[in-house]
Amino acid sequence: MRQKWREHAQAVRNFCRLWVLLALSCVAPAIAAEYKVFSVGDGDTIRVTGTTGVNKTTVRLACIDAPETSQTPYGNDARRALQGELAISAEVTLRTKATDRYGRTVAEVLKGTTNINQLLVQSGAAFVYWQYIEGCDRETYSRLENEARLKSLGVWAVPGGIQRPWDYRRGRKSSNAGANSSGAANPGQKSSRYRCKQIGSWAKAQELFKQGHSYLDGDGDGEACESLK
Repeated sequence: MRQKWREHAQAVRNFCRLWVLLALSCVAPAIAAEYKVFSVGDGDTIRVTGTTGVNKTTVRLACIDAPETSQTPYGNDARRALQGELAISAEVTLRTKATDRYGRTVAEVLKGTTNINQLLVQSGAAFVYWQYIEGCDRETYSRLENEARLKSLGVWAVPGGIQRPWDYRRGRKSSNAGANSSGAANPGQKSSRYRCKQIGSWAKAQELFKQGHSYLDGDGDGEACESLK
C-alpha cells in the first residue's frame, strides 16, 4: 500500500514539473534585437544592417503611408518624426510581411516592445495604408488614426487631413507622363539623362529631380536616388 502511495505521489510531482515547464514555455521571450538602423530615408522607409553591421536591407514600414518628401512641410516632418524614434544604430526587430516590387522588405518595426509603425500613425506623422493593411492589426491602427484625427495631429492639422500620399503620387505620375509625351513631340530636342551613381550627392539628385528628371525617382515616392544617402 505504501509503495503504491509513493508511486502515486511521484507521479503527481512529475506531472507538476511537466506543467510548470509547459507554462514557462508559453511565456513569450524578450524580443531579440535582430537589426541596427543604418539610415532613415523618409517618413516610412529605413535601411538596416545585421547586428554585425553588414548586409544592408531597405525596409518599407508596413501598413502605413507617410507624406512624400516633396509634400512640404509634412514630408520632412514625417522623416524627422521617424528619425526621432529610430536613432542611427538603434536596435530593432522586424515583423516582415512581404517584399514589394522594388525589392524592399515590408515590415512592422519594433524598438523594444514599441511598434514604430503604430506610433507614427498615433502621432499624426503617417496615415494608415488601408489598401495594404492585411497582416497588421486593423482595429488598433484604425483606433490610433482616429485618435490622431480627433486631436488634429500632424497630417490631420487641416480638416479631413492633407492630400493622401497615394493620391499625391498618382497625380505626380500623371503629370510626368504628360510632360514626357509633350517632350516627345520635339524629336530634335535633346536632354541629358543622369544615373544616381554619377551624380555624387543626394542633395544634387533632389535638385535634378525638381528640374524635371523624374526618372531618378525609381520607386515613385517623391525622392530621387535614395541610395546616395
